[in-house]
Amino acid sequence: MTPVMSPWEGSGAQAAVLVALSDESSPRVLLGRRAQHLRMHPGEIAFPGGKREVEDETHWSTAMREAWEEVGIRAEWVTPLGQMEALRTRTGFEVHPCIAKVPAGLEWVVDPGEFDSVFSPPLEHFADKRYYWLGRMTDGGYTRMVPHFKVGEDEVWGVTAGILALLANVALDAGLDLKRDWKEQP
Repeated sequence: MTPVMSPWEGSGAQAAVLVALSDESSPRVLLGRRAQHLRMHPGEIAFPGGKREVEDETHWSTAMREAWEEVGIRAEWVTPLGQMEALRTRTGFEVHPCIAKVPAGLEWVVDPGEFDSVFSPPLEHFADKRYYWLGRMTDGGYTRMVPHFKVGEDEVWGVTAGILALLANVALDAGLDLKRDWKEQP
């Protein structure tokens, strides 16, 4: 299936992520722990994805290229479900979430240059308010409320947590309050 492909527009720091949901009655969402040696966001929990490259014509082409490089997701495994509105990170990146269904039980081929590990918690975990909170973060004199989730021993925060909260709100009617206009740049 070919998704409706939104072309890249504008300039500046742009990225796309693949929000891969397993095709089962209780979907699981693919997340990875970024490699500790990376300069940007080492050890943080993230979706497969990354910066737009010159050859990437659409958000999906970026997300799919990165997912292939990072965890071995093949294009034929992916059934696009849609896109969410872009979110902006505190470092100024505009991140485009591409939501897709993938077969359950896939064996991931993790690139150790990108991720230390991957895991797939149930999507419904992110609808449970016991694991969600907003933390106050001050960066460069600007204070904002940043979403966080607890997943086992890990903490998921920032844009990754924002995408998960928005997805839980849409897919599972979670009612999580983000208290932030994620499109705004401070």
